[in-house]
Amino acid sequence: MKAFLAWMLLPLSLAALPALAAMPTPQDVKAAWRSSDTTLLDRHGEIIDAVRVDMTGRRLGWVALDDISPTLGRAVLQAEDQRFMEHGGIDFQAIGKAAWDNLFGVQRTRGASTITMQLAGLLDPKLAPRSAGRTWASKWDQALAARELEAGWNKRQILEAYLNLASYRGELQGIGAAARGLFGKAPSGLDAGEAAILASLLRAPAAPPRTVARRACALARELDPHADCAAIEWEVDAGFARTAAPAPSAAGTTPQLVRRLGAGPGSVVRSTLDAGLQRYTAATLHRRLAELAGRNVGDGAVIVIDNASGEVRAYVANDGAGEVDGVTALRQAGSTLKPFLYELALERGQLTAASLLDDTPVDIPTVGGLYVPQNYDHQYRDAASVRTSLAGSLNVPAVRTLMLAGLERFHERLRQLGITSLTEAPEFYGWSLALGSGDVSLLELTSAYRTLANGGMQDGVTFVPRAGSARQAAKRRVLDARATFIVADILSDRAARSTTFGLSNELATGFWSAVKTGTSKDMRDNWCVGFSDRYTVGVWVGNFDGGSMWDVSGVSGAAPVWRDVMDYLHRDRPSRQPAPPPGLVRQTVRFAPAVEPERGEWFVRGTETSLVEMLAPARRAPRIVYPAPDSVIALDPDIPPSLQRMRFRAYGGAGLHWELDGANAGPADQAATWAPLAGEHEVKLVGDDGRAVAAARFDVRGAAPGQLASTFSTSSGGSADRSSGNGVNRGESER
Repeated sequence: MKAFLAWMLLPLSLAALPALAAMPTPQDVKAAWRSSDTTLLDRHGEIIDAVRVDMTGRRLGWVALDDISPTLGRAVLQAEDQRFMEHGGIDFQAIGKAAWDNLFGVQRTRGASTITMQLAGLLDPKLAPRSAGRTWASKWDQALAARELEAGWNKRQILEAYLNLASYRGELQGIGAAARGLFGKAPSGLDAGEAAILASLLRAPAAPPRTVARRACALARELDPHADCAAIEWEVDAGFARTAAPAPSAAGTTPQLVRRLGAGPGSVVRSTLDAGLQRYTAATLHRRLAELAGRNVGDGAVIVIDNASGEVRAYVANDGAGEVDGVTALRQAGSTLKPFLYELALERGQLTAASLLDDTPVDIPTVGGLYVPQNYDHQYRDAASVRTSLAGSLNVPAVRTLMLAGLERFHERLRQLGITSLTEAPEFYGWSLALGSGDVSLLELTSAYRTLANGGMQDGVTFVPRAGSARQAAKRRVLDARATFIVADILSDRAARSTTFGLSNELATGFWSAVKTGTSKDMRDNWCVGFSDRYTVGVWVGNFDGGSMWDVSGVSGAAPVWRDVMDYLHRDRPSRQPAPPPGLVRQTVRFAPAVEPERGEWFVRGTETSLVEMLAPARRAPRIVYPAPDSVIALDPDIPPSLQRMRFRAYGGAGLHWELDGANAGPADQAATWAPLAGEHEVKLVGDDGRAVAAARFDVRGAAPGQLASTFSTSSGGSADRSSGNGVNRGESER
């Protein structure tokens, strides 16, 4: 009875009360509206993408009433406020009916709140039913506010603001986001069924689909008795399913990129990106990932940097799959770090491009056990030049080069190149750093390759245009210009690359370019990074969840994307080979024996040679390949001791014999096996004069009770090593 009397006395009370404080103007409300997206423009002002940066709600731009289908306006007025055009903000007829129904407990299909009163609740959260409760007091406050709105706003402004500020379903706020999110169309294209659905959602945005469909059907038939309820039910199911799935970015951009530009919700940001290139790159990556889906490859990222300016021209963070930014995510680098290692050795004068590197098995003792690098194809060439080793991405020569150049020095060089993710001490990465055991981002790795493209000069990349004077002031030399040129020449040499990749592959462009691939351990990451005279392009493919790919190499995975993007960039002008810097000479060099064909080679002046000669086997310093000094051999408790064997291996052992713990153990030029005994041991290579030319101490642990006496045998064929090496790491991919 109290509620009934309050409703009946409300008109008299309103007439006696003074006006409330001034409500905001339509212009104020529209100006305060913020889309949840940032509009990203390219360097020419063309729209690239609308990227969502505010996750509190899904909002698009403000929609003028003239851009909203009239069918929606009719449906909303029919559902919410049939006398909207007649009252002054308060529908006294509806209030009286609502009070009467409340008195006698009649179920109401519509409330007494007008659209103007509901708009007041949207403008002032204190007036919203959820915060104040559905009481006569809250209606009183809404009525006062509605009277003020009607005094300063016209009906079109009220309806426009209401449709833009209302929540429709889940996170969809405003008619723009609701029409796009539920039906994939602009508000101007809504039909009668879609309008009925949206109008039905205004009162209960979280209602179950069947309830929404039933209400929308009833509303649609109030407007048109011939409305198709089956079609409306189908549209409800389809629309709700669409909002459950994240909206992909066709351009491959992410909120992280927009936040990097300092953009906020509703802002418009101009970048250095090129819209045409961005779209082409995103489409190329999407197509390649579809081709690789059968090999368990689901994700990828691409970045393109202008060599001269450092401006990022394309930034495809993912294949439209959510917010993961593949450009900045950290992944194992694989063989993509090798060019910087060889540049360091060339710069220091420790190697030339024609220097022959040892490509034979090597066991390197570390704190965690033996490190046993292997080439990608598990083959060894005995010796390979620096050119062949880098172009063919051989692993063993790279590790030996790191041992020559120095782990700490190489780690520091990578940091100087801007790879900031290598935050651990050099010993943490160990010798496997030569093969890319450290985690890097595609952004920083591609930026480092741009330093190679610029002859060793470095400045940071940028996503917004910067003045030329600022670029010049920021440039600094990081790499030696002569060594950098030689490395770039090697990376562009398809003949040198052919020893591993063949002459015809995706790395061989029709113009000058330098490129390197990489694959991390267990095929988790696949890279292709390279440059022309104008652009540096970096590509990564793999899986954001770290899953391994199946039978994917750099040439078959990321390289086709790199090649397509590079061809697109130079579709009008081919890339030109850079001129050699001062201090380089071109010299014909031959090898004896002819492990590689005679060729012209670049040398830093003063290091040139016309002949690279290998020592005859008899003149090479003998060494013990296995066991490595200070290694620990762990016996397997699950294998009978009599079946466990350890194989000794030597390099250059002709004319020498093995000596184990002072006892002759057979010729060193034959494979020798030993049934190991627990304890400390020493093996030597000994000449006929009794002098040891090489020695290695090692420890055997884990002997089983009742172990048989140690036996030693030699044979030309060798036998399998049945002992278990402690911490042996044989896993590299990577080319």
